[in-house]
Amino acid sequence: MTTRTPSVTEKNPAAEVNRRAIAAAGVIMQLALGAIYAWSLFVAPLAKAHPTWSRTDITLTFSIALVALGFGAILGGTLLEKWGPRWVATLSGLLYGAGFIGAGLLPTLWGLYLTYGLMSGLGMGLGYIVPLATLIKWFPDKRGLITGLAVAGFGGGAVLTTLVAPSLIKAVGLYPTFIVFGVVYLLLVVGAAQQYKVAPAGFAPPGWKPNASETKQRTAVDYALPEALRTWQWYLLWAILFLNVTAGVMLISQAAPMAQEITGVRKELAARIVIFISVANCVGRLFWAWLSDKITRRHVFLIMFLLQAALFFVMTAVRDFGLLSVLMITVALCYGGGFGTMPALAADYFGSKHAGKVYGLMLSAWSAGGVLGPLLIAQVKDRTNTYRAALMAVAVVMLASAFLPLIARAPQSKTTRRAGERNSSIALN
Repeated sequence: MTTRTPSVTEKNPAAEVNRRAIAAAGVIMQLALGAIYAWSLFVAPLAKAHPTWSRTDITLTFSIALVALGFGAILGGTLLEKWGPRWVATLSGLLYGAGFIGAGLLPTLWGLYLTYGLMSGLGMGLGYIVPLATLIKWFPDKRGLITGLAVAGFGGGAVLTTLVAPSLIKAVGLYPTFIVFGVVYLLLVVGAAQQYKVAPAGFAPPGWKPNASETKQRTAVDYALPEALRTWQWYLLWAILFLNVTAGVMLISQAAPMAQEITGVRKELAARIVIFISVANCVGRLFWAWLSDKITRRHVFLIMFLLQAALFFVMTAVRDFGLLSVLMITVALCYGGGFGTMPALAADYFGSKHAGKVYGLMLSAWSAGGVLGPLLIAQVKDRTNTYRAALMAVAVVMLASAFLPLIARAPQSKTTRRAGERNSSIALN
């Protein structure tokens, strides 16, 4: 654990321009990496091309990618401090693009698992953590906004791919589409990686100083990963992210069939909700993160959990497709909001110096929730033959989860406590 040195003001006027260029590179990189979340577009074409493959066999590819993402984020956070952001992001682009290209060249189930699942998943995890850990250091004045902007790019990648992929598959075929995407993503990520630079120690933009509210919610020291893991706050933040992801993925993974069952609309109409959910996921990452700079991140998570509790409860009684769509879209806003807000909250509590490692490991909550959520709702649906029981259960869990941000507070190191005691003593004297 190291006491943070006072912020220094960058004298070079180009610093402001440089950090904006790095931010732009981060968004471009996340747009490419987020495309992997458009996996559902490939399920039907793969099932049609391979009648002997079950939907479960095909869907396992995405589960592998999510698990690999978790390991990749942990590895990326470790390598960041050794190699720097440029080299880690370059490796990410090579793995990610090669995974897509390999999926187009190896038209077998195990080939799909190895390439799109393992390789692209690892590449995505390696790269996902890079702009977050890098931009937090370049933008101490806009932590929430900048991390929200970066992960909004990730959500936007799925939206763009959803718009492009069907036409491309129809024009050139399924496997050539994988190859085209792989080449484009490789060039985008590797190209963006070359813009990354390490922020000077204690960097602050000219004239900026944290206000009283920001100072109060931020720790005064930088925690190394082993030190962060010895605090209860790290596990609390992990649980908050895990619960938010689990609830969101449960809904997103079953949105179309759920809308069809609950409201009785046609399959084609129910499927349209997916694109709006993708857009809401993207917008929520930016909106809630921006709001967290205004009202604190603890309050953002409190609002999101209470809001989701109400949304899931109301869903159990809804019959109208329009109203159900609004409720689902709002849940997707909260789902994205968790990803936009948590990186800044982790930096507030544990400092930005080791953000890659500290938040990289915390992203294992994403993998855990991403795998558990769809399995839970599928099992409840199979046992009860209805989605309503699952929705009610999630509503209760979200209501209970609201307790967690209420008790959250930044860790108090021995150095910080001693400083506080000295200040109190001086004030009394």
